[in-house]
Amino acid sequence: MNTLRTIMLMTLLTLVLVGIGGAIGGQGGALLALVIAGAMNFGTYWFSDKMVVKMYRGQQVNSGPLYEVVAEICQRNNLTMPKVYILPQDTPNAFATGRNPEHAVVAATEGITRILSREELMGVMAHEMSHVKHRDILIGSIVATLAGAISFLAHMAQWAAIFGGGNDEEGSNPIALIGMAIFAPMAAMLVQMAISRSREYEADRGGARMCGNPHYLASALRKLEMANKQAPMQKVNEATAHMFIVNPLKGGGLRNLFSTHPPVEERVRRLESMTAL
Repeated sequence: MNTLRTIMLMTLLTLVLVGIGGAIGGQGGALLALVIAGAMNFGTYWFSDKMVVKMYRGQQVNSGPLYEVVAEICQRNNLTMPKVYILPQDTPNAFATGRNPEHAVVAATEGITRILSREELMGVMAHEMSHVKHRDILIGSIVATLAGAISFLAHMAQWAAIFGGGNDEEGSNPIALIGMAIFAPMAAMLVQMAISRSREYEADRGGARMCGNPHYLASALRKLEMANKQAPMQKVNEATAHMFIVNPLKGGGLRNLFSTHPPVEERVRRLESMTAL
């Protein structure tokens, strides 16, 4: 069901892109925006494993508790072993990246091994391996490309409204262009957020099955949320915040409302309601 929902939301993003592109410059305008946004996101997708690990000064490990937990998950579920990295941060958190399962990276902060039991750590890393298995980095990159193209076209719409551009054959309305420039990026952001939350729920469910017990991850999520509220991660790049298992950014109110992460209490509730694995 979540996979179908993701496809439907991505289709909606595409329709928004085509609609605003057609209003400004026809099919050519939409295609140009898509090409530009795709080029911008291609490098991030292709080199995400190296870029993000370097950004957080990760060190690759080939032994130790974290490596052993990941190895056990992979062996148990017949998955390709990813590269495993430790990040020099006290705040507990973890993420997965890489363009496909054969070039995947899973990483966790030093702090996560201090506060989680082995079972809880297994739940967290199973969640990350579920992201890898279902190619969520690819899905996220496609969504970012579509959303980026819509934002680009929204800027074009603003200039078209100011200087009288747009599709003259259809008698474009400057007020309509301004409205589109305002609301299309908001719609894209909301759809992007919905897809991200959907993939997090799916990774929770998939991770619970991989490790064999949903309560491992539920317990870990409670600890991670509390720790990140008390001492948020330092020097977090907002562009990478969605990758982490819990939101590493400070904030509340509207920031939480529009967060790419679903509420932890809802994630825990869904995990604890799982019975058959």
